[in-house]
Amino acid sequence: MGESSSVPSTKPYLIRALFDWCEDHGFTPYLAVMVDDTVQVPHEYVNNGEIVLNISSDATSGLVLGDEWIEFKARFAGVPRDIMLPVGKVIAIYARENGQGMSFPVYDLPGQAADAADHPVLSLASSEASDTEPPQPDPTAPKTTKGKPSLKLVK
Repeated sequence: MGESSSVPSTKPYLIRALFDWCEDHGFTPYLAVMVDDTVQVPHEYVNNGEIVLNISSDATSGLVLGDEWIEFKARFAGVPRDIMLPVGKVIAIYARENGQGMSFPVYDLPGQAADAADHPVLSLASSEASDTEPPQPDPTAPKTTKGKPSLKLVK
């Protein structure tokens, strides 16, 4: 993205603003994220290279909506997980109840490859996911029957 060279991105500010709007009005903020080797999420919940995360205060602990990274802890099927993702991989933030929110272009931050190298867990999870990619639809089918959120595009 051209604005990343000298002008800071507005994306993290808009994400924080929409998160606050959701929380202030009693809505559940959902974050849609493009998953690659820089994103630390439970890969068994990834569908078509994307994951939708409930980032409400009730669903997360230690949520940090930073300028370059979003970090928090959340439970998936009762198992606590550390979630970490670059802001550039956020596709959208929206309210679960009414779909209002904003979508964003996906981009890589300068120096993001170096940041990803500092987190070897990320590349290990990625290599495991690529080895098990063909059977991936089977594990996701039971997860959707448990009320797993899905992304719906609203135009």
